[in-house]
Amino acid sequence: MILNENYKLNNGIEIPKLGLGTWFINNKDVSQVVVDAAKAGYRHIDTAQAYRNEAGVADGVRASGIKREEFFITSKLAAEAKDYKKAVKSIDGSLQKMKLDYLDMMIIHSPQPWTKFRGQDRYFEGNAMAWRALEEAYTAGKVRAIGLSNFEKEDIDNILKHAKVKPMVNQVLAHIGNTPFDLIDYSQEKGMLVEGYSPVAHGVLLNNKPVQEMAKKYGVTVAQLCVRYDLQLGLLPLPKTSKFNHMVNNGDVDFNITEEDMKILKAIEPITDYGDASMMPVYGGQLNLKSMVKMVVSSFKN
Repeated sequence: MILNENYKLNNGIEIPKLGLGTWFINNKDVSQVVVDAAKAGYRHIDTAQAYRNEAGVADGVRASGIKREEFFITSKLAAEAKDYKKAVKSIDGSLQKMKLDYLDMMIIHSPQPWTKFRGQDRYFEGNAMAWRALEEAYTAGKVRAIGLSNFEKEDIDNILKHAKVKPMVNQVLAHIGNTPFDLIDYSQEKGMLVEGYSPVAHGVLLNNKPVQEMAKKYGVTVAQLCVRYDLQLGLLPLPKTSKFNHMVNNGDVDFNITEEDMKILKAIEPITDYGDASMMPVYGGQLNLKSMVKMVVSSFKN
């Protein structure tokens, strides 16, 4: 069962092959979601400072009745923390907020602040300073692994140029209809495990006819097919859900997609419309003050 299987990071630490994403699950509700996930067999929980639910995630871990050391908890350093002092404060702030002695992993959420995402300024110096703060936290035992998220080749090269500790993961948007094969290959060549967030394309693939037909062929749900697709690329999928039955379903992927069908899925027409989520930078949108307020309000409603 995939929930019992691990990858090994480049520092020897093991990480469960499937994790639970918690984006847009508010702090009030996420504790019970984590408890339910633990019952379903999940031990890998992914949160972020930007999600505003770190405290609730940690409360859920404590309420699960399962030992802390059996969990792998990831958080993400805010994309706006592009100087050393701010990064140090943010890392310590997460630990204090979560009332934890350590995090299993912390990664830089984005190479650029969200309002500048995909802009010309790559924030090389700021990312080097943020990485230095993560390295120090790693050396001090505050985090067991460190890594990146949404980093392109040039951003990775900048980190490697300054790194004393090589990044262990690169977490990127990766799903059927939007798979950055070159970036995945490059990240893996540099010794990083690639994590794939939004493996079901924020739900958009659930209504994709070719994907529906392929799932029917294997006698699985679309979500199961999407999770399995990422796994067969050597990725670590992070499907987000707050529903127990979906958690169970997403973890039940004991089947293999044939090489021929993987080729078909790799060639699926690119996803360009993510519905209401299209305003988000990772889905091609551009954040401004109005959209940021809308995003925060939405996160508290979900």
